[in-house]
Amino acid sequence: MSSKKRILFIATEMSPYLELTEYAEIINKLAIKSNESGLEVRCIMPRFGVINERRHRLHEVVRLSGINVSVDNDDYPLQIKVASLPNARLQVYFLDNEELFKRKFVFSDENENWYDDNGLRTVFFAKGALETVKKFGWPPDIIHCSGWMTGLIPLYIKSAYKKDPVFAHSKVLYSLEPNTFKEKLGKGFLELANISPNINPKDLEQFKATDNTAMNKGGASFADGIIFTSDKLDKKWIAEFSKAKGKKILPFKGWDTDLSEYLEFYHEIAP
Repeated sequence: MSSKKRILFIATEMSPYLELTEYAEIINKLAIKSNESGLEVRCIMPRFGVINERRHRLHEVVRLSGINVSVDNDDYPLQIKVASLPNARLQVYFLDNEELFKRKFVFSDENENWYDDNGLRTVFFAKGALETVKKFGWPPDIIHCSGWMTGLIPLYIKSAYKKDPVFAHSKVLYSLEPNTFKEKLGKGFLELANISPNINPKDLEQFKATDNTAMNKGGASFADGIIFTSDKLDKKWIAEFSKAKGKKILPFKGWDTDLSEYLEFYHEIAP
């Protein structure tokens, strides 16, 4: 068994595959720097239809595909594809589903209409990512969640997957990013998000507003550590989480950082 610390990046976006915000490039650089610094790294993100499979040389991982992800008593086939991150010996795994991700836009259609099933897509991705890691049989020491679509994952690790041996010793970090959308994930989102009887319904109340703020604050609330990703963050968030007991905080160091503070933070979280 490898003695290296294992870090799993679960991200909504990552350069060069999808760049919705500046943080997509940070995740790319972090994965490479972590790998070069002796950590064992894997990355997971959604396979949105805007990601060009031919250009980025994605191919299906047959041994991992074939999982059905159950959400609200419906089963959704999970297809897993992989690509090698350019200029690095790193693999990025893409979670795909014909019904949920095979469309040529990300969260809104060509007329900028918000997709009604973005809540379902979010739950599918969060649960699918954790089921994929179970399929790996690869217990991560650190799970770094980035992007609002990962907001449920810290809660799931602390509840639905708490007793799973793959995640028994995992520490969860959440990158707290500025809001990027004004719409809501819908009235039925909490029911969709309740994937296990091990989830306390009161904990899901953190997400009851079903908006971007709820996803970000919910993700940060259940994480072991919080990373402030921008100088444009809501100052109320910074004040609230900086005072939260038991939370380790990494302040924003600017966009020109060499990211060494992240590596120090990782080793502080999982010594």
